[in-house]
Amino acid sequence: MTAKVTNRVLLTLLLFMLAAALGLPLLTDAPNRLVDGHGIALSALMQGKYVWLLLPFGVLAVQSFARQSRRAQVLSVVCATVLLTGLTMLAGTTATALSGGPDSFVRISFGGGFWLLFGLNCLAATDAIARATASRPGRIFFNLLVFMPVALLLVGGQLDQLSIMKEYVNRNDVFDAAVVRHLQIVVLTLLVSVTLGLPIGLAAMRYRRVQRGLFPVLNVIQTIPSLALFGLLIAPLAALATRFPWLAAHGVSGTGMTPAIIALVMYSLLPLARSTVAGLEQVPSGVIEAAHGMGLTGWQVFLRVEAPLALPVFLSGLRITAVQAVGLTVVAALIGAGGLGGLVFQGLLSGALDLVLLGVIPVVVLAVVVDSGFKLIVTSLQAKQHVTQQVREEAREETREQASEPTRPA
Repeated sequence: MTAKVTNRVLLTLLLFMLAAALGLPLLTDAPNRLVDGHGIALSALMQGKYVWLLLPFGVLAVQSFARQSRRAQVLSVVCATVLLTGLTMLAGTTATALSGGPDSFVRISFGGGFWLLFGLNCLAATDAIARATASRPGRIFFNLLVFMPVALLLVGGQLDQLSIMKEYVNRNDVFDAAVVRHLQIVVLTLLVSVTLGLPIGLAAMRYRRVQRGLFPVLNVIQTIPSLALFGLLIAPLAALATRFPWLAAHGVSGTGMTPAIIALVMYSLLPLARSTVAGLEQVPSGVIEAAHGMGLTGWQVFLRVEAPLALPVFLSGLRITAVQAVGLTVVAALIGAGGLGGLVFQGLLSGALDLVLLGVIPVVVLAVVVDSGFKLIVTSLQAKQHVTQQVREEAREETREQASEPTRPA
């Protein structure tokens, strides 16, 4: 009797993990940061006390054929977490043993096998969490628990001898300043985008002629490559700064934050305007008519009825805008805007992959945090609206039943 696969997703991920473990190096050992090193396979590092890493992998393999219950999904999450933690501990221990001390030029870096195994384990844990609970806050909480051991290893200094951590130590002040500048650009972009995008979306909703003329223009802007748009803004902004010195005194120039924010705002207007229109269009017309029937003015209807009901859809568009801004701000470093993109391009120019990762990884983490935060807010608002709608329907049903009851004679 052949065993039946009950979780094809998990089995596929495990097969890719096996291929990564056998075909790609877990770590690379190089004499310095600019020279290509030789790979170190996972099999060569698991001899001795790290053989236990085979146990969670074997349990996950069995889980792909077992009955898919909630308890089984929790076990899969635990096994994926153990694998993540074990692989990270193995990398940190190996780096400490081979690096030769803090003053050595030897660089131990994560290899392609590590990144692939790490990503596949994350996918396995995320899939198991999604199967175990449908609650958005619950999923975020369990995802945080999965990465908590790795974060503790990082904070505890167990990974300090890895090449990426040495790059961080050498550029601690530069890294902190880059993170702050990156956040400044993103926050300013979102503030300006909301200030402009919301009125544009309202105008497009109220006046169809505005919508027909505006959206094609915003669509064309979306097709322009980001680097090209940044470059197109250099000449006109430089000319404005030259013509009006007070603009230059306030930071307006052809390079720097000003063209970066302008370009990012231009990219942000389309998703914000479309989400505003989509959110207002999905408000039931009967609700609006009832609000007018209660004597509310147009602005009161918008503020008390339309805006709250359209808010989840608008926030979904803002989520797309925020994640897009986090990513595109990296490219803005090419025109002197700063941010984490400066580390990325500096690493590319010098051929230092770990310096590139030092800029890329925080961007990925920031994008995931922003995306998860907006999703949590949207889910909470939608759940609140659903409960409110249920209460209203129950009240209407109760009113109908009371009205249908025959009146008793006195």
